Amino acid sequence: MRLMSCMNSVGRAAMLVVIATTLLGCGPKGEMEAFALPMGYIANVQFSPFYVAQERSYLRDAGFDVTFDYRWETDGIQLVAAGEIPFSVASGDQVIQARSMGLPVVAVAGWYQTFPVGVMALHDVTLDRPEDLRGLRIGIPETFGASYIGLRALLDVGGLTETDIELQAIGYTQLAALTAGTVDAVVVYANNEPVVLAQQGTPFKVLYAADYVDLVSAVIVSSDSYVQSHPKSVSRFVGAFLKGLSDVLADPDAAFAICETAVEGLSDNAVVQREVLNASIELWQAPQLGLMSPEAWAKAQEVMISAGMIETASPVEQLYTNAFVLND
Repeated sequence: MRLMSCMNSVGRAAMLVVIATTLLGCGPKGEMEAFALPMGYIANVQFSPFYVAQERSYLRDAGFDVTFDYRWETDGIQLVAAGEIPFSVASGDQVIQARSMGLPVVAVAGWYQTFPVGVMALHDVTLDRPEDLRGLRIGIPETFGASYIGLRALLDVGGLTETDIELQAIGYTQLAALTAGTVDAVVVYANNEPVVLAQQGTPFKVLYAADYVDLVSAVIVSSDSYVQSHPKSVSRFVGAFLKGLSDVLADPDAAFAICETAVEGLSDNAVVQREVLNASIELWQAPQLGLMSPEAWAKAQEVMISAGMIETASPVEQLYTNAFVLND
């Protein structure tokens, strides 16, 4: 999911000012908490659980007047840590990195149950196992974030290091670079570039990190202080999100129709975007929606330490809590 790779320096967020207000409304105890929820990417069908939760008033019924803010997820993490807003959408690696820097943020619900990053090549490139990455020119949006973690995990499984490949930061031009032949393979999200190529009828191969390692993916983030001082609010917000997510899984067609009103121009590319939603749903499925595993958090930290993204691991229990999912 492109959400997890649209990141810039954490320091940018320090210059941002977001004012959260409390308005009279129909929420619990007559109070409605209004804030802009950072999404980490542009308006997209992949955010359907949130659009459904808003359209069906699950968020308002939970006491939140939410607008969607498509800023960088690093900005969202910083704003949550500073107490400016109660929640943000972010990738697990952002929680880990923030925590390693002393920022008091914590994941309160999982979203993606399958880590979506993979390495894709056209059909004429040998790419059947992680060892085949050796010697390839690989394009990646940026050398940080979930894309980089997924690549590093695959290299590690193949007994390789970054010196065994030619890594090129190409921004979000993966398909153009791949089809033009300027790289041999690109780092992608399972519910994006492979869907587009499949719709175009272009043969390709993909190595998915999730087939080899369990890594934490996109989550709902809050702060230690908000969780401690407003546990009922956290529970209500998580419940509203999970209800929206459950509705999408139960009726994708209705969810897509809601997305058409939330995402400008979605109808112009409806066939591909409907397949993007289908691919996303596969990544969200789980026996218990929202649940996060300590093993995935621990493995993500291991990969990040190996990649030099953090120096030491934080205690896993500081990174996430399933309390609000299990109590939902």
